[in-house]
Amino acid sequence: MICENKSLLHAYLDGELDLVRSIEFESHLQSCPGCAGELRNQQSMRQSLRAANLYEPAPASLRDRVRAALPAEIQQKPALIRRSSPVEWLAIAACIIIAIFFGAKVLPNFDGQKHADLLAQEIVSSHIRSLQPGHLFDVQSTDQHTVKPWFDGKLDFAPPVVNLADQGFPLIGGRLDYLENRDVAALVYQRQKHLINVFVWPGDSKPAKLLETQTIQGYNMVFWWHGDMYFCAASDLNLAELHQFAKLLQQ
Repeated sequence: MICENKSLLHAYLDGELDLVRSIEFESHLQSCPGCAGELRNQQSMRQSLRAANLYEPAPASLRDRVRAALPAEIQQKPALIRRSSPVEWLAIAACIIIAIFFGAKVLPNFDGQKHADLLAQEIVSSHIRSLQPGHLFDVQSTDQHTVKPWFDGKLDFAPPVVNLADQGFPLIGGRLDYLENRDVAALVYQRQKHLINVFVWPGDSKPAKLLETQTIQGYNMVFWWHGDMYFCAASDLNLAELHQFAKLLQQ
């Protein structure tokens, strides 16, 4: 018959029982030859394993590879390396390699996503602000040849301006706005009773993480990159028509 307290034997041997449970188990050992004998066997086996000196030192080639994988700051501290076992440094090196590998893949994506989300929120705020009385236009005109020259001298780039009235998206004006810590162009279009702000600003290169669509507070946004410039159309217009409008601007 197996003693129900035998399950506590390994916990007692490894010092994992609290004081009260340890005292209770020691009292049990005095009246249970089976558990007492098993404990002696386990203790004897542990002592034999320790006495056998089964430790196998790592080869010098492995230590050299581990040391080469460590940061330069640690490599310059040989005394610290000598005091630590090869197994410890192997574990440290493995952690460093894994951290570098996943950091190189995950962190840029995380930072890119965070930047894209912040930009989308900033655009929605600018769009909402433009809907307040007196904030929609700096220049009000349906003529692209009036709106485009108005930006001359006010920006360090020339935003493309087209009138899509024939396609149902008439140009109605433009203004200066501010995004990403710089002045940008905001072109204003209309679709029936819906206003569309198209934000335009230059970039050095196409971003690795560029949102395609986003919806915040009921306002839809469509993003794209064309001619070394960022574009974002923001409106309460439904996404299907906003995509249609964006494609017309890219032609």
